[in-house]
Amino acid sequence: MPARFLTRAQVAEELNVSESQVYALIRNQELRSAKIGGRGVWRIGREDLEAYIERAYEETARWIEGHPFAEDAGTA
Repeated sequence: MPARFLTRAQVAEELNVSESQVYALIRNQELRSAKIGGRGVWRIGREDLEAYIERAYEETARWIEGHPFAEDAGTA
C-alpha cells in the first residue's frame, strides 16, 4: 500500500518539478497540505496530490478549449 503522506521532495519527484515549486503550490493553497510537528514539516496527502493533478488536467482542458490551435492563423 502506498504511503498516505508524501514529503515535498516526493511530490516534486512525482510532478517532475522543483521542491520550491511544490512549496509555492502549498503557499498559494493550490495543493492542500499539513504542517506536522514542532518544526513544521510539510506533508501532502496522496489523495490531495491526486486531486491537484485532476484539477490541473481539467484547467488545462478548459484552457485548450479557449485557445484552439489554428493551423491557418497566419492566413486570416
